[in-house]
Amino acid sequence: MMKLFVPVLLMLLLGTKVSSAATCTLAITINEAITASTTDYLERAEKRALENKCDSIFVRMNTPGGSLMSTRRIVERMLASKVPYLCLITPRGGHAGSAGAIILQACHVNGGVIATNVGAATPILGTGEKMPDDLRNKMINDIVSWLEGVTTLRGRDLKFSKDIVTEAKSVSSAKAVESKALDILAEDEADFLKKAEGRKVLMQDKAPIQVVVGDLREFTPDTRYQILSFIADPEFAYLLFMGSLGLLYVELTHPGLIAPGVIGGIGLVFSMIAFHKLEVAWGGLALILLGIGFLIAEIFIPSFGILGVGGLVSLFVGSVFLFDQSTGYTLPYTVILPVVLAIGAVFFGVGYLALKTLRLRSRDADQDLKDNVGVVVSTDENGHRGQMQIMGETWNFVSEDSLKPGEPVNVTARQGLTLNVKKNKE
Repeated sequence: MMKLFVPVLLMLLLGTKVSSAATCTLAITINEAITASTTDYLERAEKRALENKCDSIFVRMNTPGGSLMSTRRIVERMLASKVPYLCLITPRGGHAGSAGAIILQACHVNGGVIATNVGAATPILGTGEKMPDDLRNKMINDIVSWLEGVTTLRGRDLKFSKDIVTEAKSVSSAKAVESKALDILAEDEADFLKKAEGRKVLMQDKAPIQVVVGDLREFTPDTRYQILSFIADPEFAYLLFMGSLGLLYVELTHPGLIAPGVIGGIGLVFSMIAFHKLEVAWGGLALILLGIGFLIAEIFIPSFGILGVGGLVSLFVGSVFLFDQSTGYTLPYTVILPVVLAIGAVFFGVGYLALKTLRLRSRDADQDLKDNVGVVVSTDENGHRGQMQIMGETWNFVSEDSLKPGEPVNVTARQGLTLNVKKNKE
């Protein structure tokens, strides 16, 4: 009997050890308006969670709202996620307004700490102006029908999801829990995660699973997020787009200014990313190609370094956008900076040598003009100005001597496309 008991006991102990293997929960924080930077941040966080085989994603939320387009993308991602999202309004005094309230309804488990509030999701224009009634009704009806589907899927209060859009209703988290708009009222983060663990949630394939909460692994906002947050504010993105078009127009109508074209080109790519017209990675690739184009142009166009500096900035930001922490192709700044500086040194070096060669050519051409004899072709009334031929080319000339057509002359200096000449004494 004892011989049977020992193996069984060992199997039970091993089984317990396997089942209690270390788990993880990826933690992220949203403390700003919902923009393209938030969409990119959540997308990368979800990739990181899947790579690390985390069982859930914990979202700390404190936001006034933001872009409806970004909100739709975030909701779509949450509904299609293979990892449950646990969303909490925190800290005390925080709120999930407008877009934040909509995102909360898409989370698999949501809640708020004491003294927080949620709601007020009525759409408004970013400029703060009054919206035309037809447009307002159209947007409200669209958002209500969209949010009703999300709320029904999560089994939450339909009336609340409608009221926050049609009446801009906002309530405390405690009241939201009472009306079943939120799942959990918590004292703090630890209390929320404890109450969320073990809850059954519905995933994309309609298979219910139990929420597992493991050790928190922070996915903090990085430089890529900070840059995107700066450019993705709707009003700033619009001004950036219009300003970039204006600068490009100035460059096209006044060729050679260089700076408007460089700034306008980079700004246009930034605004396309902010408007979701370019994915961040594709935007990074566009910036890298634009930067290389600027550096090549620096070799042939005298821009006093403007093209070169613009190219280096474009290369650096493009590299930051192209590679991020959530993929297996992470590039640290210790790699990006030396590469960008090395490329810059090569192009600036080649440009310097090219400029030196051009200057040497210019000096050689001037010497050739001085070593050859020209012939006057035509003159003005006084014979001090006119045209001459030298080395098979026709030039304008000025002379202190009074000259006549057919007289030989020597070149003493060159002023642009005009030669200073004197009579040939030989």
